[in-house]
Amino acid sequence: MGPTRKPNVCRRLSRRALGFFSGDAGAVQRTNLGILRALVCQESTKFKNVWTTHSKSPIAYERGRIYFDNYRCCVSSVASEPRKLYEMPKCSKSEKIEDALLWECPVGEMLPNPSDYKSSLIALTAHNWLLRISASTGRVLEKIYLASYCKFRYLSWDTPQEVIAVKSAQNKGSALTRQAGLPQPVLLYLAVFHVLPFSLIGILEINKKIFGNVTDATLSHGILIVMYGSGLVRLYSFQAITEQAKNGIQEMECCSLESDWIYFHPDASGRIIHVGPNQVKVLKLNEIENNSGQHQISEDFVILANRENKNENLPTVTASGRVIKKKFNLLDDDPEQETFKIVDYEDELDLLSVVAVTQIDAEGKAHLDFHCNEYGTLLKSIPLVESWDVTYSHEVYFDRDLVLHIEQKPSRVFSCYVYQMVCDPGEEEETTNSS
Repeated sequence: MGPTRKPNVCRRLSRRALGFFSGDAGAVQRTNLGILRALVCQESTKFKNVWTTHSKSPIAYERGRIYFDNYRCCVSSVASEPRKLYEMPKCSKSEKIEDALLWECPVGEMLPNPSDYKSSLIALTAHNWLLRISASTGRVLEKIYLASYCKFRYLSWDTPQEVIAVKSAQNKGSALTRQAGLPQPVLLYLAVFHVLPFSLIGILEINKKIFGNVTDATLSHGILIVMYGSGLVRLYSFQAITEQAKNGIQEMECCSLESDWIYFHPDASGRIIHVGPNQVKVLKLNEIENNSGQHQISEDFVILANRENKNENLPTVTASGRVIKKKFNLLDDDPEQETFKIVDYEDELDLLSVVAVTQIDAEGKAHLDFHCNEYGTLLKSIPLVESWDVTYSHEVYFDRDLVLHIEQKPSRVFSCYVYQMVCDPGEEEETTNSS
């Protein structure tokens, strides 16, 4: 007998999708995604840069769609060659889209209009309009005006696919007020809406008088997350705006120029992700035993950057020839050390994706690591071929078999690098010839 050939993966996936192996559609989908996860993480699988493009306007990505010209032009990234899905009419500068989220209809609910069952883009315009746009045609389905007393700029999910938080730009105050040292009454606003149809839940003011010297704030799963300098984070109940007592304040032991960031885990497990320059902490929010009204935060696992300890005693020679040893401490976000820049979650494959960057001389190199979402174990590392300048703005997305890197260079030049999964050529040829 000859050598046993590996089964054709594509044929197995097709047969499972047709229900040949199980009568449970959910089990079929889970099996398919389990096979895809194994393919993504196996040693022989590579991610190849298949497409690169540049633009003078921002580039964004949402679930297999790349958006150009402030979301006006939509291109599919699923096929091997990019394909334009739609292009909205040109608009004035005040009507351009600042930020957007992809909304997909809830399962098992009766919705008022047939168009509500299809994916929509929740978009925020420069002149404070909140729009719901068809993700397949670009047609505006619903719109609502926010306010005139502040400039809203950012969108995020409070409850995924149900409740959105619209955040304003931070109020820097007038030059006279800053020179006089007077406190700013409101640093920023958070407006909270149900999605379908748009309905206001409330608008929250974040001001120094109540919250202190805040650097940023966000809302997630009904919890108000308020960030301060020096790695300090406070968690509040959004409904009551009262502090939740044990370990509600989390401090990251780090010395860095850039602040750490914290948010609820997108897998709806109730865990919290706290990211610093050299570590990623995944925390659990649990009820205190014998006290269901109080919660505590405990550590689930930690991902550490791959670093060498470069802190050392450096000798200094005085004019008289006496040698003095000085302790030299590097910052935790020193560019010559591996530093975490982006942490995301691939929900279908249940993987944490972490971007780590090291800047050597003038050129920085980055790699994307896949970690087990349950234990934090490193499963695979993918090098990015393009150089990474830490002074630029970067976004990296991992979506099934696709990795996408968006970079903003000086003079508003945006670049998009698309990677697709490819198997080892030897294995690919063998499985293709299998029957």
